[in-house]
Amino acid sequence: MPSYRTLARNRDFTALWVGATVSELGSRVTTFAMPLVAYAMTGSALWAAAAEAVFLLGMVAMLLPAGVLADRRHRLRIMRFSLGSGALLYASLVVAGATGLLTLPHLLAVALLTGIATGLFAPAEYAAIRTVVATDELPTALSQQQARQHVAALVGGPVGGALFGLARWAPFAADVVTYVLGWLLLGRVRADLSPTSPTSPTSPTSPTSPADRARPLHDLGDGLRFLWGRPFLRVLLLWSPAANLAINALFFTALLRLVEAGFPAWQIGLVETAIGACGILGAIAAPWLIDRFHTGRLTVAIAWSFVPLSIPLALWNHPWAMALAASFGLFLNPAGNAGVGSYRLAITPPELVGRMQSTMQFASMVTMPLAPALAGGLLAVLDGRDAVLALTGLTALVALIPTLSLSVRSVPRPAEWPRLPDPEPAPQPAPVPIG
Repeated sequence: MPSYRTLARNRDFTALWVGATVSELGSRVTTFAMPLVAYAMTGSALWAAAAEAVFLLGMVAMLLPAGVLADRRHRLRIMRFSLGSGALLYASLVVAGATGLLTLPHLLAVALLTGIATGLFAPAEYAAIRTVVATDELPTALSQQQARQHVAALVGGPVGGALFGLARWAPFAADVVTYVLGWLLLGRVRADLSPTSPTSPTSPTSPTSPADRARPLHDLGDGLRFLWGRPFLRVLLLWSPAANLAINALFFTALLRLVEAGFPAWQIGLVETAIGACGILGAIAAPWLIDRFHTGRLTVAIAWSFVPLSIPLALWNHPWAMALAASFGLFLNPAGNAGVGSYRLAITPPELVGRMQSTMQFASMVTMPLAPALAGGLLAVLDGRDAVLALTGLTALVALIPTLSLSVRSVPRPAEWPRLPDPEPAPQPAPVPIG
């Protein structure tokens, strides 16, 4: 499998990755700071939570339409439009904040619209990666993406907090800079990221008429039929939301127990640091793990890894118990995400990648807002130990979904994955001669 150093010689992927990394770092800074700004303006924890909730609502609502756009429009233009829009929106907060005119409705409107812009970016990015990266390089490329996310998560909070301490609008100014830099870096991509032609006459994305091609719901239906018709992808559609709900609720419960026990914020913060650091190390090790183990078996092992790791959370309500459990789980998680994500891209026709990715991302995220509610509800009726054990049982039940699926267990190592034809740009209309 190609190494990170080998992939770095792919100039288009490097420009794409660096541009997305810079903009994601800015997004993490703003995501951390926006609830703080809302709370500082209103003194209400409800409005602070609303600022983040509105951002997530916009992002999730945009994912499915964004997948259709990514398969029908120029991916690079979509990504640059997303970053350019985000820069302008955050610039409006900088101007309003610096002049003392920032209001809560303005803040919430920007949160919603930047969430929409973020949802627009993600499917186009995956479709672009499928175009600029060869199939055997996909695990390394997606592992590098995992590293990017963990680095941004690790750095974004402290940077956002420090900038907020300088001025309420300072985090937004930093995000404007990162979005503009990302926009400029994406301009260095030279690959043709226009929509790809169907790989075969029977491709599910081949419309029966121009009118069908123009119908977004028809396009979305093509993507859903493709996903549901492949047993592996169908299992992922069911497993991803259930796993995200169970695991996020489990660790949110552990976090709430630490808060209730009165542990100082700096100790809880060190837990977050340990988790982020192990996630980065896991992303570095991910290509090695993916290359040496069958993807299906690795996926099943990672699904079960959180079950024994949660036992210390039930026995010891201490930051170091949570750091141990979460850090080891997050060390393995990048290999699971990159391995499964790479295989999805490898078996999906290029002209369906946007819709496949957006549907998968929508399914995996749709249950995440329920995790805090589930954790809080269990702690309201059970003591902390029993709540953790109940969620451990739920995590084990969810792990049975990939375990019992032959389509998941039988996925081989990357060297044995099926190879689809390389993406080809869609044919452009011939120029009309003049004279």
